[in-house]
Amino acid sequence: MIELTILNRLKTKLSVPVYLEEPEIKPDRYVLFEKLGSDKKNNLLSASFAFQSYAESLYQAVVLNELTKAAVDSLIELDEIASVKINSDYNFTDTTTKRYRYQAVYNFNHY
Repeated sequence: MIELTILNRLKTKLSVPVYLEEPEIKPDRYVLFEKLGSDKKNNLLSASFAFQSYAESLYQAVVLNELTKAAVDSLIELDEIASVKINSDYNFTDTTTKRYRYQAVYNFNHY
């Protein structure tokens, strides 16, 4: 499961909590990620993920987004990851809850 590989790696690389689903008790800063879709061609798996960096200010969300991107980029060091490519990243502040967040979308090829 690529999700567990990513989760375990990010937990070692980031100093904030990392979740696969929205936590019941929300810390000031954390990273939430989810799979957007996946595919398989010639026995090579691919998947797209969105990484959301939440923080108490827009500036802190930007900083956490940069740290998250560096941690996600480091996944290429793992044997089960064939490629890591950022698709985009942008301000994704939640206007409903008024919580600051940035989102980075990545494409992976993995085994």
